[in-house]
Amino acid sequence: MMKKAMMVLAVLLAVPFAMQAQTKFHDVEANDAKGPVKSITQNMMGRTQVVQFTPEGKMQMEGLKDATYDKDGYLQSYTIEAQEFSVTINYTWENGKVKTQSLTMMNQPMKTTNNYDDKGNMQSQILDMGGQQMTITYKDYQFDAKGNWISRKNDMMEMTNEQSRTIEYYE
Repeated sequence: MMKKAMMVLAVLLAVPFAMQAQTKFHDVEANDAKGPVKSITQNMMGRTQVVQFTPEGKMQMEGLKDATYDKDGYLQSYTIEAQEFSVTINYTWENGKVKTQSLTMMNQPMKTTNNYDDKGNMQSQILDMGGQQMTITYKDYQFDAKGNWISRKNDMMEMTNEQSRTIEYYE
């Protein structure tokens, strides 16, 4: 039961974490969106998270610090501090999309590997927590007028969960 609880917690941390946009920074893509995004308010499993972006595409979120980028503006890592914990999330990119993100939480290494369909939508994530793996599959996407998903379902641990998000754009 503890391992399942840890897996759910890991998924909640990994959620905030794509296609090319005309931005200097690619934090919008790291959040599985594209275009001139001003903010994303995401709801999943009773938890709401708001991430804001500068007009250049740089992520702004409470507790976020020490963001590092490669020469092309792709996010490589950042640290998030909340209450009594600090977690550094590291990214690898492939074809303009986040391929993996990794972190260490409660002395446990965690790595999420993302797989996309031919339209660029996340098809599945493989969550590896200290050698124990869980696959999350995504389906039933709904999109806004700009082509970003605003609703999708995921199958995780024999349960189907719905995710929704509201995206505000710079005009």
